Amino acid sequence: MTIYLISFVFLLLGAIISIFVKERLKFKICTIFATISSVLISIPSSYVLFTGNVLQKNFYISQFWGYITLIIDPLSAFFILLISWMSLLGIFYSNGYMKAYLNKNLNITSHCFFLLMLIVSMLLVVTCQNALMFLICWEIMSLSSFFLVIFENEKKEVLKAGLKYLVFMHVSVLFIIVAFAMSAISSGSLDFNEISDVISMNSHLANIIFLLSFIGFGIKAGFVPFHNWLPEAHPAAPSHVSGMMSGVMIKTGIYGILRMLLLIQIPSKMLAYTALTIAIISGLYGILYATNQRDIKKLLAYSSIENIGIIGIGIGLGMLGLAYNNMPLAFLGFAGGILHILNHSIFKELLFLSAGSVYIKTHTKNIEELGGLIKSMPKTAILCIIGATAICALPPFNGFISEFLIYFGMIKGILTNNSVLALMCLTTLASLALIGTMAILCFSKAISIMFLGTERTEYAKKVKNDVENCMVIPMIILSIFALLIGLFPQFAINLVLNPVELFTNDNFEISNLAISIM
Repeated sequence: MTIYLISFVFLLLGAIISIFVKERLKFKICTIFATISSVLISIPSSYVLFTGNVLQKNFYISQFWGYITLIIDPLSAFFILLISWMSLLGIFYSNGYMKAYLNKNLNITSHCFFLLMLIVSMLLVVTCQNALMFLICWEIMSLSSFFLVIFENEKKEVLKAGLKYLVFMHVSVLFIIVAFAMSAISSGSLDFNEISDVISMNSHLANIIFLLSFIGFGIKAGFVPFHNWLPEAHPAAPSHVSGMMSGVMIKTGIYGILRMLLLIQIPSKMLAYTALTIAIISGLYGILYATNQRDIKKLLAYSSIENIGIIGIGIGLGMLGLAYNNMPLAFLGFAGGILHILNHSIFKELLFLSAGSVYIKTHTKNIEELGGLIKSMPKTAILCIIGATAICALPPFNGFISEFLIYFGMIKGILTNNSVLALMCLTTLASLALIGTMAILCFSKAISIMFLGTERTEYAKKVKNDVENCMVIPMIILSIFALLIGLFPQFAINLVLNPVELFTNDNFEISNLAISIM
């Protein structure tokens, strides 16, 4: 745990040093310190993720605060590795992307500072076990991301999107505060473990607290109908920030839902059906709106809503499995949902970085004004096609693996003797199949318009060469990850076994089922 805390020191040092160095060196400083932190942070997190052990550190603050506990359990370890390495790739990419903004009276200093502070706050959110400290870290995360979104605040649409995002985040935190306040009053403690001991014994209280927290965390994640901020904030931010927000930050909302689920332990059937229904609606809504977008970043933002819906479908199936004591359904649902968190981070960040590369060369986000870019930007085009193939859940890339697990879980649910559960799983299967079909239509259209055919306007005609290597390398790494998970799914499934066992508590059956899948 000491190594984990040292990694925070490097991130904070990088944030402070970036304030004082020359503008052209700021992103290099951020990259160096973020790399050191990611390497250090991987040591305890990998140990916990693969062994299932738990690391913990207690800090006594005062009588009011009590003990503040930082914990790395398998669920936290999964998110820690995701946050640190996906964020690092985004920062690496920014070294090339942000060159166009240097020496233009834009606040590069604050951008670098909040870039690293966002990582710090996300890491604290997924490890803090004290409700009040969690809320403070959550607020720091929201404010850091707000300042990153409004980087180009001289544009009215950017400032409007940033303010809308900030309003939604404060509505989000109000619901979370009410849920935590009810938990703290009932348990007499701010510690998650003591809260769990109380609310898990009171099903009525557990239902209310989970629904409140689901709304609060669902706003951050982008579930419908709490999604309105997302299609505006993601396109407004610089592309590396869009990639970090969509690939990593909105997943903290999913983490919050999963953590609250661990606190209540066994969800009611009502909660499970509610969560699954909202997830289905989110998936369908997101991909239908994505298909109609001309702005490539707005298309990707709506696609994030779709994929949050797919993640929610996996979690909802897992909750149904717990509610009906159907462990195969619970395992497959949670395994598919949690693995899709990783997969979506990979291919969505790849797509946002590809979109950023196209924008930095053409200065337009309207796909109708492009065309023929595969001739002038072959590397970006190929990498973007890989990302599009992965997000459509086509083999041999990673999106296929997590969605396969979710489909497998739905089949397990359909084959049960409970007609209500079977009907819900059948409806979910049909919905996910429609989402997949629409995704192929959406991204086939976008890719073909952007990269194939001939140049439609001067925006595309003026492009003579691809982006520089420091922007291409992170995209190549993400493409390799997407391919490796698709080719060797057994290793990807092993990554989520210990996090899933936190929810199922049935090691023998889970191990046998995992072996049969792999």
